[in-house]
Amino acid sequence: MGRGDLTDEQWAVLEPLLPKGTKAGRPPVWPRRRLIDGIRFRVRTGVPWRDVPAEYGPWSRVYDLFRRWQRNGTWHQVFTRLQSLADAKGRIAWDLSIDSTVCRAHQHAAGARKQGDLQKEPPGGMFTEPDDHGLGRSRGGFTTKLHLAGEQGQKPMSIVITAGQRGDSPQFETVLEKVRVPRIGPGRPRVRPDRVRADKAYASRRNRAYLRPPQDPLHHPGHGRPGPQPPEARLPRRPAAALRPGRLPPASRGRVRDQPPQETPRCRHALRQARGPLRGDSPGRGDQRMAVTPH
Repeated sequence: MGRGDLTDEQWAVLEPLLPKGTKAGRPPVWPRRRLIDGIRFRVRTGVPWRDVPAEYGPWSRVYDLFRRWQRNGTWHQVFTRLQSLADAKGRIAWDLSIDSTVCRAHQHAAGARKQGDLQKEPPGGMFTEPDDHGLGRSRGGFTTKLHLAGEQGQKPMSIVITAGQRGDSPQFETVLEKVRVPRIGPGRPRVRPDRVRADKAYASRRNRAYLRPPQDPLHHPGHGRPGPQPPEARLPRRPAAALRPGRLPPASRGRVRDQPPQETPRCRHALRQARGPLRGDSPGRGDQRMAVTPH
């Protein structure tokens, strides 16, 4: 077993979540565990698919499994199932932190087709690729911004990809609406955290109003912003000398806290250190325009 490969304990948890084969016959020559280890090696190191070590199997088989499960949504289903198991065991702290980071796009992103449907292997998957392909112009070239919501155990809860020049605050609601952890057994999926931590970039009245408990009992969290509140339910205006300039009012339950998120940077840095998602997923000369492909 190489460094970074799945351990026996990890494989015992992952194997029941993988799709079962429907065709009868001889077992495959290359077991799934070895192919998945090859995918993890490529994502962790960022090498081209053709340079995946032969001990993981032919590079074409490794890429075929990755791309096939990407297009039919298997990776997303496995990720959601792992979140459900972690939530059932109490390993998810619903004290979320939101932050963003900017990543440089790969150099091949500048030479891809503008119309993705015309390329040899068009982009596909469960989610629709944005019109701008998640690429934005800046002085340094093409950039992509990752908006990440992570819990205090450094587990990613949702990721939103935008162009590099997009602001942080407008994506606040979008990131939280993507948080959806199904329950094992009866019950609706959990979509609302206990508390949200963010920096001053997200301290807007719109974001605060989104986090307040809805006044309408029929309002379901995650389905748009709550309606206007009566004057007695609004926050009182603070005097100018109550706090130092630039400081926010004391935080309370369900509101944006003016506290730097400690766990989100660690989760974000771990994502950035995985160099594979920052290169593109083509086996050849990177004919994909998406700079980051987390699915």
